Amino acid sequence: MTTHPTPSVIAAYADGGPGLDDATVWSVEAHLETCPQCRAELSRSASPGTRSLLDLVAAGIDRGIAEGPAPAPAPRPWSAVRRRWFAWALVPWLTMTAALAACAYILDQLAPELPSLVLLLAPVLPLPGVAVAWSRRADPAWELVASTPAAGLTMLLRRTAAVLAVVIPVLALVGAVTQSSIALVLLPSLACTAATIALGGRIGVQLAAMSVGTAWLILVVVPSLLTRNLPVLLHAGSIPAWALATVGLLAFALTRAGDYRRLASRN
Repeated sequence: MTTHPTPSVIAAYADGGPGLDDATVWSVEAHLETCPQCRAELSRSASPGTRSLLDLVAAGIDRGIAEGPAPAPAPRPWSAVRRRWFAWALVPWLTMTAALAACAYILDQLAPELPSLVLLLAPVLPLPGVAVAWSRRADPAWELVASTPAAGLTMLLRRTAAVLAVVIPVLALVGAVTQSSIALVLLPSLACTAATIALGGRIGVQLAAMSVGTAWLILVVVPSLLTRNLPVLLHAGSIPAWALATVGLLAFALTRAGDYRRLASRN
């Protein structure tokens, strides 16, 4: 529009554009961007209700400018700790782990002729929690967390520590109640967890947890239940071997920290 719109066109535009075609509306809007005279005419043509609304908005803006920006909320250190060390999706899995440990204890009491299910199941009980702690499907903030400099093996170890902080006391309590060796209850669990972390950088944490857990169930749990004897792996003489395996696997995982920077490990 190269000329000023007529007062009647501006009045119609101020009323919402009744009777104006789209081309005229667009032309008026483009003209108003560069013409203060027509903008003044538009403000005079506005209805009383529109002017009252504009005055109210202007007063609110002026008041906001006079008051200045709102103070930033104080940082909450616990919030950062929660994001780095814990994911709320772990809660049902940890609850399930505690329930499985309780079921193993009950079965030990009901079927004393079978090998200790507490000893047989303890090594794999932390694995579901470790898998969920590093799962894009279970953590609503996964994309945000995985893109931060703190992502990788360090964050996985933090969240694994949070899982173990819940699982280890449960296993220790169940082991003490069943009068099982605490070392044989805890060390295989730590070794299987370390194996999952060591393998997770190559094939993904979830797949590593499933592989370690499945291998333990097939190679140890099923044969023990069939023969009704605990394997040599769960005799007292194997405690030093479990301790060395845990330390060795964890040391190996630390040397492969770069693997957790690959997308394949983040599943």
